[in-house]
Amino acid sequence: MKKPIRRTCVIGAGVMGSGIAAHFANAGLEVLLLDIVPPNLSDAEREDRAARNRFAQGGLEKALKARPAAFFHKSAAGLVTLGNTEDDLGGVATCDLVIEAVLERLDVKQALFEKLEKLVPAHCVVASNTSGLRIVDMLQGRGDTFKKNFLVMHFFNPVRYMKLLELVVGPDTDPATYQGIKRFGEDVLGKGIVLGKDTPNFVGNRIGAHGMMATIHQMLADGLAPEDVDAITGLPMAHPKSASFRTADLVGLDTFAHVAENCHRFLVDDEDRAVFEVPAYIRAMVEKKLLGDKTKGGFFKRGPNKESLVLDPTTGDYRAKAGDPEIQKATKAISKLEDPKDRVRALAKDTGKAGQFAWKVTSRSLAYAARRMGEIADSVAAVDDAMRWGYNWDLGPFEVWDALGFAETTDRMLKDGVKLPASIEAMRAAGAPGFYKGGEVWDLAKGAYVARDVDSRVATFEILRRGAAPVLKNDGADAWDLGDGVLGLTFKTKANSLDPDVISMIGRAVERAEQDFEGMIVSNSGEHFCVGANLFLVVMAAGQQQWDDIRKMVKGYQDATQRMKYARVPVVVCPYGMTLGGGLELCLGAGHVQAAAETYSGLVEVAVGLIPGGAGTLNMLWRSLEGIPEGASVNTLEYVTQTFKNIALAKVATSAEEAKHLGYFRRTDGISFDRARLVGDAKARVLGLARSGYHAPIPRRYTLPGDSGIATLSMMVDTLVAGGHASPHDAKIARKLAEVLCGGRGGGAREVTEEEILELEREAFVSLTGEPKSAERMQYMLMNNKPLRN
Repeated sequence: MKKPIRRTCVIGAGVMGSGIAAHFANAGLEVLLLDIVPPNLSDAEREDRAARNRFAQGGLEKALKARPAAFFHKSAAGLVTLGNTEDDLGGVATCDLVIEAVLERLDVKQALFEKLEKLVPAHCVVASNTSGLRIVDMLQGRGDTFKKNFLVMHFFNPVRYMKLLELVVGPDTDPATYQGIKRFGEDVLGKGIVLGKDTPNFVGNRIGAHGMMATIHQMLADGLAPEDVDAITGLPMAHPKSASFRTADLVGLDTFAHVAENCHRFLVDDEDRAVFEVPAYIRAMVEKKLLGDKTKGGFFKRGPNKESLVLDPTTGDYRAKAGDPEIQKATKAISKLEDPKDRVRALAKDTGKAGQFAWKVTSRSLAYAARRMGEIADSVAAVDDAMRWGYNWDLGPFEVWDALGFAETTDRMLKDGVKLPASIEAMRAAGAPGFYKGGEVWDLAKGAYVARDVDSRVATFEILRRGAAPVLKNDGADAWDLGDGVLGLTFKTKANSLDPDVISMIGRAVERAEQDFEGMIVSNSGEHFCVGANLFLVVMAAGQQQWDDIRKMVKGYQDATQRMKYARVPVVVCPYGMTLGGGLELCLGAGHVQAAAETYSGLVEVAVGLIPGGAGTLNMLWRSLEGIPEGASVNTLEYVTQTFKNIALAKVATSAEEAKHLGYFRRTDGISFDRARLVGDAKARVLGLARSGYHAPIPRRYTLPGDSGIATLSMMVDTLVAGGHASPHDAKIARKLAEVLCGGRGGGAREVTEEEILELEREAFVSLTGEPKSAERMQYMLMNNKPLRN
């Protein structure tokens, strides 16, 4: 499979099919999205193309409206062409990849593949998104070429956000087909690939469904309530906050029940088959359409007064959400531990109800995963990857086993009579310290450690850094030698917030990079890149009316971002997750960005009663106006107005691609679809810049609207206030922002320097910190971690 994939076809425009099509478009691929012609069309509609494509059109419209968003930006939908399987199936003749996500019925898929075999070109890969049907059965009657180019591509929903892509090959699949699709999945779609075996529900759903069903049955046996179980099986067990029952509501009880029933129907030789039997009360919920979030009620729902209600499995009725005090207290304390390994250890040591329940479920789940090795996958690492990437677990089952201590956990399970495979007992007898050791993983079939299959492009600071100590350090940040002439700056503050130590280290790191390195990258670890400045310091200084201290603090960050901007070596910032306020100003200042696709960025300071104070206004203008050719007669007010709206309305881009459209990132900035490659991609980017004649930008002067622009924007603000869409204090903030962006009073009569804009920004920021309403908003944010609307 040497020909690159450019044109694709997705057949089936349901939730999965439309999600796959959207993500293919996110990756810049042409997509032909087909579905069946709706039945029972009128005679007139049968001649109407729009009516015949109604199902495909509906799938695309739902993808465009999906929340969370399926597309990185709505413009990507322009790559999707709609059609139906009666009129447009011939379009696959120009495709490089066709994937079906049609009804999960063997006869339907067999009939489709029979048609496709006659139409697809010889090089085209045909894939199925099935999660339960066997390849051998689906391909009955197909020829050798079709079988060689066929495999299963099992995406997880929502496709854009879930990293897992399970690939399953048939007995006749050409190894080149698998390798080509593996590269495509990793490099083009940003997915993590797990090679599963052709068994029902493959890897992720097999282990996930077993764990969920074991939890449900154990809850009934122990007499616990759903809210108690979720308190245990969420963060304390290194699982998402949504835990068990909340996750079922998010996924949909019909989907969840289907997965479990699929296992129960087909896994006739599974020694733990009974666990997959769906309890009667869940069947009743499905019949009553209590399917979770999509029907506004599942295990949990909101009452008429917005109160939290939970379904009582013993009565089938909703009651007020409560919870066992002992369980809630124990799990709340454990959930505060940052390291997931510490959380699972603490839960295992708990001797109360929470610990006892968790051990019963965990030991059963770990043993089941061990017994499935060789049947669903060959490597324990593949199972762990599947659960982290497909279920958002912090630790896979074998990683949990290691965190609890392999030897002691194995001994405890054996003592409790938990059935373990002989391979585990042999591993215990061999004295293996755990499943993972350095860069090796224990192979249960071979009974020895083997090299772990790791993508060399996956890099972290821990992998790349050279030496036993950082080049520079203080309490807020470290700067490490990352090899090949690259210095790496990383924050150590809580939530990667900006404080005086971090700001000081930015300047020091740039200076050191200019002296001893070819370039510098800025990257952090943790859930989010940076959500801005430490507001506590600003609130404290404002409360004591230390305006000069605030002014000095603001100027310090302005100087730091400008120092990166005009560094003699390239600086690349690597945002991901929440990149808000000062976090985005860091990106704007650096001038070069390698962003994770899932980066959510915006200048949101107005939410706490302020405006950007780290050169954010200046560098937004820089990006907005830099493309205007010299000599062009352009009304810069239009550009300034859009920048004003983005900041005044605190617009947050919901992807790195959308950030480009909003002007937060440049069109030429890099995007890493797989966050695990972000640091490696940034290092390659900074070296590419450094070794291709890099020169720092030349400071510029700005032609801005001045007084007329301030007046125009103020009228816009007045209209919003008059319509009840903004408060008087919002208006005060907006007017100060307008003055900065328009170059101040008299700014339209001359070119405005960067330093003048920075001074305007600085003084506006300091003046707003003295406003009682701004102080109230900042304090509310500190106490509640959400903005106050006033």
